[in-house]
Amino acid sequence: MTDATSQPTPAPTPAPDATLAAYRKSIDNFDAALIHILAERFRITQAVGAYKAQHALPPADPGREEAQIARLRALAEDAQLDPEFSEKFLRFIIDEVIRHHERAREG
Repeated sequence: MTDATSQPTPAPTPAPDATLAAYRKSIDNFDAALIHILAERFRITQAVGAYKAQHALPPADPGREEAQIARLRALAEDAQLDPEFSEKFLRFIIDEVIRHHERAREG
């Protein structure tokens, strides 16, 4: 029994689940790889933005964007990944790239 000044004894920590820990480690590795891949992609798109700015090209290329979305939706379907999710993810990236290109044009 505890008195009013002492803290209750915490519940014992469950034993670590080795299977869950292994899954989480794999997810952590994929997340790290994804961040590095995105960083490299943005390095390249920043170079594209600088090139477009130097050559007075528009920041956005709607035709290319739509072709890329169609291509990646097909890849997602082949990989059994929700194509709606893949399109939302790609549109988010494209929107960020366009913002970078607009800044390069202004700067």
